Amino acid sequence: MENVKENHKIDIKTDGKKIYEIHLEDSFENLMDSMEFLDLPGRKVCIVTESNVAPIYLQEIYKRISPKAAKVVTFSFTAGEANKQLATIEKIYEQLIRNHFDRKDLLVALGGGVVGDMTGFAAATYLRGIDFIQIPTTLLAQVDSSIGGKTGVDFLQYKNMVGAFHQPKLVYINTAALKSLPEREYFSGMGEVIKHGLIKDSGYYQWIKDHKKEIKDRDEQILREMIYRSCLIKGGVVERDPKEQGERALLNFGHTLGHAIEKLKEFQWLHGECVGVGCQLAAMISAGRGEISQDDVKDIKDTFKEFDLWKPVGEIDPEEVVQTTKSDKKMEGNHVKFILLHQIGEAFIDRSVTEEEMRHALEQWN
Repeated sequence: MENVKENHKIDIKTDGKKIYEIHLEDSFENLMDSMEFLDLPGRKVCIVTESNVAPIYLQEIYKRISPKAAKVVTFSFTAGEANKQLATIEKIYEQLIRNHFDRKDLLVALGGGVVGDMTGFAAATYLRGIDFIQIPTTLLAQVDSSIGGKTGVDFLQYKNMVGAFHQPKLVYINTAALKSLPEREYFSGMGEVIKHGLIKDSGYYQWIKDHKKEIKDRDEQILREMIYRSCLIKGGVVERDPKEQGERALLNFGHTLGHAIEKLKEFQWLHGECVGVGCQLAAMISAGRGEISQDDVKDIKDTFKEFDLWKPVGEIDPEEVVQTTKSDKKMEGNHVKFILLHQIGEAFIDRSVTEEEMRHALEQWN
């Protein structure tokens, strides 16, 4: 694991051309320096956030941006996946229209994955596309959803069913923001962190296990290394496959069954919690095919349990979970594009996972 103390930036490229940077900081002090290239004096800015984040960070971000921009307005909605809907997007559009935002203006996503996905989708679709930046304040958003340009909303409780690819102009990560997260929200982000190691880097997975105490304690240097390494993994995959034509699908490890459980739990479980359970179920299916060992499965489960990411699926009927996967956007024809493990650190796409295999894993889980 390289020491990231001096690394503040990660370039995200497509076809060898840099499209944006991820800036890794421990405060918002350098935000305006990072945004200088955006020519704020000539632009109106709308900061989009939600009710949990606004009381903590909105005033500071507003105060930093407003002296530099032509005009700054804000939009805040009630926190929660339940509001990740087109109705909320319509309200963002209304705010932009009322304030005469045009194509040269800018949106700022201040918050977690729900804020980032919705702000990005609003930016992608307002006037057929305007610029936006990401200021992710949760671990899950910092290591995953803020990177890669996937935007969208849920539709009829189907996760991210409506969306667009629209890359941000900047991702500004303040690692100190993680200090204010409730433990459950923080641990939820570990679902995506552990996933990165499982699909791409066994050494990183081992590093997570070796530093679990420091991660739980939110040690600043360890957090910085972890976020940096996860951003490198996610950013590298996105660079090589920006529109999910191939390799990027590996990032969906744990998401097929995870999304189904998330829907059937009516979003009472956090996204990272559902992904964590989905990863463990996918590991069980991988072992059932002889790809990884039962010892590997136990090790994977133990690692997720360290961060409270083992949950009894309980009253959910395995058959209902299996049927719900058929409405997932990762379906190709009549086949689920499932992600399995050849070994820890090496994932692969499989289109032959059967309903019986999924059902069996869920029955074992229960």
